[in-house]
Amino acid sequence: MGNNDAGRMPVTVLGLGLMGQALAGAFLDGGYPVTVWNRTAGKAEDLVARGATLAGSVRDAVAGGEVVVVCVSDYGAVRELLEPLGDVLDGRVLVNLTSGTSAQAREVGEWAAQRGGRYLDGAIMAVPAGIGTADATIVYSGPQAAFDLHEPVLRSLAPETVFLGDDPGLSGLYEVAGVSLMWNILNGFLHGAALLETAGVSATRFAPLAGRAVETVAGWLPGYAQQIDDGAYPALDSTIDTHVGAMEHLVQESESLGVNAELPRLIKSLGGRAVAGGRGGDGYAALIEQFRKPSEARP
Repeated sequence: MGNNDAGRMPVTVLGLGLMGQALAGAFLDGGYPVTVWNRTAGKAEDLVARGATLAGSVRDAVAGGEVVVVCVSDYGAVRELLEPLGDVLDGRVLVNLTSGTSAQAREVGEWAAQRGGRYLDGAIMAVPAGIGTADATIVYSGPQAAFDLHEPVLRSLAPETVFLGDDPGLSGLYEVAGVSLMWNILNGFLHGAALLETAGVSATRFAPLAGRAVETVAGWLPGYAQQIDDGAYPALDSTIDTHVGAMEHLVQESESLGVNAELPRLIKSLGGRAVAGGRGGDGYAALIEQFRKPSEARP
């Protein structure tokens, strides 16, 4: 189905990087009339061949859709594109899938509301190839009435479409929380692979065991979450005192093998602060108190 199908809400996509192209393609696959715009018009060729309409300007693109999806480099680019448009957003819903901070999302939400638009901020938890498939999850925050009305349209992008709440900053917070988890898992794997390389063990050989370890740790998360919410950290397996001893072993092993020890030193530093704060006898989840504090000032 293409851009001329009747009875479907018209959608506009601003920004045709890899993710923007995937978003527009998913809307086309869902049978929605799609208008697209990009600074480099050539990136729209494949979408136009599939039935999308290429707008000659941002104003024309926004005017062509009831739902306006923006996926560009950053929030500065969002404002640069939309601020000159005046009241063109009036009566439309602006769905911003650009990565940024929660404060930026709230600012753009207020800006859109002042111009008569309804604002949904979203965070994509998928790679471009996953858009429109069961591999994609997108979370949204903003006015629930706007989400409820347009949820069928948004489900074209991700079957798992989650509404987080009325605060437009929530989606950005979930996104950075998710990438923090991702980077910490990946950095742990890379550090472990570097350690094993010193004994001639390949990363390929390490990967299956590492995957099982990640699954084991994932199983602990619901219990840890309950401890954090309750503010009580029983030592059901090991105390932080015991963990700090093991952290020191990791530091020593890294240093002795000539592997970068910055990551294990940071982990041990956090554990040591928890012990100094009287949490040595508690379970590992008590380290949440260290993450709640601002970073220490550096000279």
